[in-house]
Amino acid sequence: MATIVNLNKARKKKQRAAEEKTAAENRVRFGRTKAQKQQDAAAEAEARRRLDQLRRDPAPAPAGEDSSQT
Repeated sequence: MATIVNLNKARKKKQRAAEEKTAAENRVRFGRTKAQKQQDAAAEAEARRRLDQLRRDPAPAPAGEDSSQT
């Protein structure tokens, strides 16, 4: 005798398996380790620090403040 299958549960199980497969592919494609993220952040901070050191003019004053108070 054949086993009774709840079609709604079978459909949901199939959908979950497809979503898990997509998630696994995305983890491989886009995933980065914590060390990689920290290394990128450190390199970006270093580049920003070097660029700031090369500035000739001081940083511009915020737009709301008026530097010429006469």
